[in-house]
Amino acid sequence: MSSSKGAETVRTPLWDWPVRVIHWSFAVLIPALWWTAENGEMGWHTSIGTVLMQLLVIRVLWGFVGGSTARFSSFVRGPGAVIGHLRSSGHEPTVGHNPAGGWSVLAMLGLLALQVTLGFFAGDPDDGTTGPLNHLVSSTTAGRATELHGVVFYLILAMIVLHLSAIVYYRLVKRDQLIGAMVTGARMMPAGTRGMVKAPVWRLIACVVAAWLVGWVVWVGAA
Repeated sequence: MSSSKGAETVRTPLWDWPVRVIHWSFAVLIPALWWTAENGEMGWHTSIGTVLMQLLVIRVLWGFVGGSTARFSSFVRGPGAVIGHLRSSGHEPTVGHNPAGGWSVLAMLGLLALQVTLGFFAGDPDDGTTGPLNHLVSSTTAGRATELHGVVFYLILAMIVLHLSAIVYYRLVKRDQLIGAMVTGARMMPAGTRGMVKAPVWRLIACVVAAWLVGWVVWVGAA
C-alpha cells in the first residue's frame, strides 16, 4: 500500500493476460505486415495476416465472454459519457478503458478486421500475388479489394498515431501513465476500487478453438 495526497492506494488488477498478449501482438504484427508487403514477402504476409485474423476473432469473442474489463459492455458508452470524460479536469482513475478509449478500441478492431478481410480477397493472379480467397471473386472485385486494402492501411496508421497521441496526452495533461498497466496488468488505485474480475480458462480455450476453426475455413477455401 502507498499514500497519494492522503489517499490510500493498493495494487489493483486491470487487464487479464489475453487482452495484454493480443494488444502487444498487434504492436508487433502490424509493422511485420507492412514490412513483408513492402519487400514482396507475400507468403509471410499472408501467414502473418492469418495469425492477426485469428487474434481478432479471439479478441472479439473475449469481448463478450472474457474478464470484466475485456468486455465491450464494460467500456462502450454513449456520446455523453465520452464528451464528459474529455471535458473532465484532472484524472479520475478508470478500471479498464475510459469512454473515449473504448470507442478507439472498437475502431481499431473494426479497421483491422476490414483490412484482413480485404487482404484475403485482394491481389492480381497475373503477378502471382493474391490473397488466399482471391479465386472466389471476380478480377474487378479483387482489384477493388486491393485498392481498399491500401486505403485502410493508412486509416490504421492514423488510429495508431491517435492512440500514441492519447498516451502522451494522458501522461502529460492528466498525469496518468497508461502503458505500465498494459504490461503488468495492474496499477495502483484508491483502496476499495473493484478491480478486474477474471473469466474461467475454459472460455479462453473455446475462443482459441473458434479462431483456429476460422483459420481452417479460410485455408480450406484457399485450396
